Amino acid sequence: MFNFKDFTSAIAQIAEEKGIAKEKVLETIEQAIAAAYKKEYGTKNEVVRAKMDEESGGVKFWQVKTVVDQSMLKEETEEEAEEIKEEASGSKSVKKDDEEEKPKRRRIVKEEEKEELIGEDGEPKKIRFNEERHIMIEDAKKINSDVIIGEEVVFPLESREEFGRIAAQTAKQVILQRLREAERGAVMGEFKEKEGEIVSGVIQRIERRNVFVNLGRTQGVMFYNESVQGERYRIGERMKFFIVAVQEDMRGPMIVLSRSHPKFLAKLFELEVPEIAAGTVKIMAIAREAGGRTKIAVSSNVEGVDPVGSCVGQKGTRVMAVLNELGQEKIDIIKWDEDPEKFIAQSVSPAKVSRVEVSTRREARIFVPEDQLSLAIGRGGQNVRLAARLTGWKIDVRSEAAPEKEVEGGVADVEEKPKESEEENTSKNEA
Repeated sequence: MFNFKDFTSAIAQIAEEKGIAKEKVLETIEQAIAAAYKKEYGTKNEVVRAKMDEESGGVKFWQVKTVVDQSMLKEETEEEAEEIKEEASGSKSVKKDDEEEKPKRRRIVKEEEKEELIGEDGEPKKIRFNEERHIMIEDAKKINSDVIIGEEVVFPLESREEFGRIAAQTAKQVILQRLREAERGAVMGEFKEKEGEIVSGVIQRIERRNVFVNLGRTQGVMFYNESVQGERYRIGERMKFFIVAVQEDMRGPMIVLSRSHPKFLAKLFELEVPEIAAGTVKIMAIAREAGGRTKIAVSSNVEGVDPVGSCVGQKGTRVMAVLNELGQEKIDIIKWDEDPEKFIAQSVSPAKVSRVEVSTRREARIFVPEDQLSLAIGRGGQNVRLAARLTGWKIDVRSEAAPEKEVEGGVADVEEKPKESEEENTSKNEA
């Protein structure tokens, strides 16, 4: 037996615990009560609605019928043909009728929804008239002269407060299903708003190099290609992650996380540098090889504000806070310049540049002193490679001592990626 007053006292608690709107919880309970009423006192094709009074705990019930006219109904020949087809396919069997009597959540919920009278092609659907679900327009006009085709007419039903075991089980199933759907929707909405932001979570488990993270109300996943090479992840450790995407999955929202995404670093700087959060300093470009080195170009739109100094902070406190989150990764903060020559010269920092020659094909030659050559190119060509990606120019680093000679590893194009070792390729193939 239902005690409706117990429901009303629990609504606020359920709404708070699940993070769902109170109105949505009340709607779910009303649908469950309507399903239980139909199971205990109604008929199979009946559409029952319930409305609950939160203060008194009382519930009113109505039978709902859709207004139709003769042109919407199937002719006898069409109904006979449909019945023959159903019998031939075996869909109209005793076993099927028995199964329909079982409290199936999906079927119950669907029955309570408004009947669709328009097909996918936009044309009116032909329906079988059922006096428990439909009412002819002529009869509906006698009740309400303003009613039109497709509207619903309601008929009050006798109020009930006692329900049997099967009806109670049906109500429970509807409540659980609808609350799960509402909770998934609430979580989806919450994290969809956080897409492109940083969240904090606790590492739950690691499977096939994919890291699963507890984000509180839901779980996120950081796939192997979104992790940082050389970074170790320990179960129970709390870390920051960048939300790359929020996707709908059969089991609920799937939150895709990353620590290697360039925007992760941008958001970390935004947290540590008030000038970036306020818009005084702007991040113009980022080139990152996660776990190795990152180059970030910044500019200021306010005279007197040093963009590089703002990011570094007094005694390097701001950049150190970012580095503490990233581990061993190195960061070069460069002042962005509209002049390509100046910007390209600064992009190979910390190397000192003698001169820059640029062409109309977005190609540039950088000439550096002999002792700065290895620094400008970087280990494995990393420095010049990141400089090319940061500026969007193909860069050729050469020595002032031999300006016509191309240096091994000194040329980098915009889309050039680091070469993987045989060991790294093998480990990725195994994963």
